[in-house]
Amino acid sequence: MVLAHLTQNNFDDEVINSPLPVLVDFWAEWCGPCKMISPVIDEIANELSGKLKVAKVNVDDAQDLAVRYGIMSIPALLIFKKGKVVQQLVGVMPKEQLLSKISPLLS
Repeated sequence: MVLAHLTQNNFDDEVINSPLPVLVDFWAEWCGPCKMISPVIDEIANELSGKLKVAKVNVDDAQDLAVRYGIMSIPALLIFKKGKVVQQLVGVMPKEQLLSKISPLLS
């Protein structure tokens, strides 16, 4: 499963207009906790392929998107459904906890 790397140019097409719910990971190269949660996000992307789209925003490269969604600390995970943010999670958490937040939004 290839994760979409989002920019201001493709964000609306990939996230806002997506027929699937979208988990967007706001991260940065220098962020230790971001590196810790990244493998978990990759696993979820593979397990929920076809039910959930997973995408990443590098906040250093796309500061405008971070500002647009009020990202104050990273990793920040926003879950979009029908173009709207329905869940916002901040920080590292176990895979089971993350799945418990995502699963109800898949129907």
